[in-house]
Amino acid sequence: MAVEAYNFGRDAHFGHAERYDRAREFAEVVVALWDSWDDDAFMRDKKTGQFFDPAKMHVLNHVGKHFKVRGPLNVPRPPQGHPVIVQAGTSDDGMDVAARFAEVIFSANLTMDSCQAYSREIKARAASKFGRNPDHIKVMPGLSCYVADSADEAEEKYNYQNSLMHPIVAREILSTVLGGIDLSRYDFDGPMPTDLPMTQGSQSHFKYVTELAKSQNLTMRQTAEKVAGARGKLVAKGTPKQIADMMEQWYVEEAADGFNVMPPTLPGGLDDFVALVIPELQRRGLFRKDYAGRTLREHLGLPRPPSRYAQRTEAAE
Repeated sequence: MAVEAYNFGRDAHFGHAERYDRAREFAEVVVALWDSWDDDAFMRDKKTGQFFDPAKMHVLNHVGKHFKVRGPLNVPRPPQGHPVIVQAGTSDDGMDVAARFAEVIFSANLTMDSCQAYSREIKARAASKFGRNPDHIKVMPGLSCYVADSADEAEEKYNYQNSLMHPIVAREILSTVLGGIDLSRYDFDGPMPTDLPMTQGSQSHFKYVTELAKSQNLTMRQTAEKVAGARGKLVAKGTPKQIADMMEQWYVEEAADGFNVMPPTLPGGLDDFVALVIPELQRRGLFRKDYAGRTLREHLGLPRPPSRYAQRTEAAE
């Protein structure tokens, strides 16, 4: 929302392209700062009193368009090399940042076809433009599940939750998802407007929500009902088998490498997913029964990134 800029010393948000230009440089700086120290820089030798090896400390001295950062970071290099970088963005600028830096992408795609196309595009761009291994990028759409022992019961859960939301609240959430557009002048029970202006908000949310409304010929009320509960993310309703079928299809057909599960209620929605869907996924060999390691990076099957300074030393040798 535009008013959020006031809390950060600005009268308005940066423009969409400028935001991503800043994000690109910010990511460059942060990733570089995580390499401030070699993995074995801190010997902490009590006998000699030497805490670290100065030769294994690296000062960044970054001077760029948006940021000026000397460094080094005042903590050791993290156990994961650097924390897993999670990004959300499907505009062209957002995809460029994702292709260069992201290891997990929180996708807002609402159909398998669109997520499939997005996943292929982002991984191809990462390989061709930035020389990255596409297997080191995990596309994970948001997924909100209403699951029960029967499809009718799951539908009842979905309808009941929607009935608790006041129509004006649903409309305002839809407005927020679309980037803060004023929807009050439109007929709530009329067709979803096709002349809505693009804002400086999330272009991907705007695109997917308007495309969904158009493809399914939804009214504004129907669009708001679909969008409001999951804030514009994918909604699935059904039995554990039906939910697992949907998740498996997206995974097998390379539309998703996993899902960012967004329970519609807490703790109940999460409890239902864990008790009903997880066992079905485990039965199919699609979800682990034991942890793969000690870190998030290991659980996701992502490699530990080497320090840029170690890479330079190896290259020099």
